[in-house]
Amino acid sequence: MLETKDKNENIEMITGDPKRAIRKLSVPMMVSMLLIMMYNIADSIWVAGLGADALAAIGFITPLFTILVGLGNGIGAGANSLIARYIGANDFLEANNAGLHAIVISVIVSAIFTFIMLTAMVPILEIMGAGDTIQYALDYGYIIFGFLFIFVFSGVLSAIFRSEGDMRRATIAIAVTAILNIILDPIFIYYLNMGIMGAAWATIISCTVSILVMSYWIWIKKDLFLDLSPKNFKYKGKIMTDTLQVAIPSTLENIIFSALAIMINSMLVIAAGTTAVAVYTASMRIVQLCMIPMIGIGTAVLTVAGVAYGAHNYNNLKIGHSYAIRLGFGVSIILGAIMIIFSSQIATAFSYTSASAALAPEIATAISILSLFVLAIPHGIMSSMMFQGVGKGTYSLIITLLRSLILETVTAYLFCFIFGWGLPGIYAGVVFGCFLGGTVGYLWAKFFIKKFKKIAKDSYGAVVAAK
Repeated sequence: MLETKDKNENIEMITGDPKRAIRKLSVPMMVSMLLIMMYNIADSIWVAGLGADALAAIGFITPLFTILVGLGNGIGAGANSLIARYIGANDFLEANNAGLHAIVISVIVSAIFTFIMLTAMVPILEIMGAGDTIQYALDYGYIIFGFLFIFVFSGVLSAIFRSEGDMRRATIAIAVTAILNIILDPIFIYYLNMGIMGAAWATIISCTVSILVMSYWIWIKKDLFLDLSPKNFKYKGKIMTDTLQVAIPSTLENIIFSALAIMINSMLVIAAGTTAVAVYTASMRIVQLCMIPMIGIGTAVLTVAGVAYGAHNYNNLKIGHSYAIRLGFGVSIILGAIMIIFSSQIATAFSYTSASAALAPEIATAISILSLFVLAIPHGIMSSMMFQGVGKGTYSLIITLLRSLILETVTAYLFCFIFGWGLPGIYAGVVFGCFLGGTVGYLWAKFFIKKFKKIAKDSYGAVVAAK
């Protein structure tokens, strides 16, 4: 059953010019990701003051935390894709229902994975080679994983706002989390003398406040384009399946990133001990900061591609994909240059105490090499996000599997241990593997879009004939 509804400014934007939509959607998302990354970096900077072991512990927990966040983002990506496709098809009743199904899924998934993570954390950290840092990692990890639902639910609610083009409030909610976390970190870690556990509690409290803000807009103020009242929930297996077809591969992608980090950390420990993990952790936080524009543009592509696919609009899908890649490369060139030029100055942010001062030269070297990662990823990430938007989550997963878990780890191992390049070889291998895998994804995406042209043309012809 279709429901016609007056379209607001956000809906008009995501169904109109794809270039304009990508620009309008990506900038607030970049701001959101910048804020998230700022409080992640703030965590690292404040924890670095506790010494190299504490910073390395964050490095061991980060891959597991990526899985945690990935659960919410994966379900959110599934909801975003499906809601956008229903909006493109002007089926607003099903768009409402898709949002409600995503919320139900988040509750179920959170309960399952909270139990799994809490019971398996010790053996996982031992396998990762946490060694002397394991108690720090446990102090931080038990708190974070014990409140898994907060992060999963937050990711889903944010995705619902993005799916209807409401980036302003999605950004505000994330800003609340980031700013509050940055304020609370030093208070909990040092003033209250809670150490690394203080960093975890600051994150929990900040994210909870963000959820309360978004819940107010959705269920009390009730001024979304979508209507997520419980009365609109009608269980449908197809909606569950369609959401999970993107959610599961998207979540697995985050697990792949975590597995990559675990494998890279293991290589670093073998090559140079746990201090190398601390160096890599600090350096990758800066790389991830520069990845924000790519993620912002990619998230915009997901929504735009979903709407275009639902409307069978070939031109918007093609233009959106190509424009996002050009925009991504333009931004990445600027950011990569900044990282190389200011690598030494950036490194000092992680070496402000006597316990961490010796890390500065190594961090600067790592940042200089890993800056090329930002240049290697735009074509791959935009192609993956396009596939998620059209509901082909498995395709995106295959690209990520090839790029990250296979090519990045293999080339890192070859360059470090076979070619004898040492730590710089690991950094260079990660960059080179990323570029190769992204190129495969780009070619695949172009082939898919070309095939979609015929489908869209046949669909348009059928509609004309019916009239």
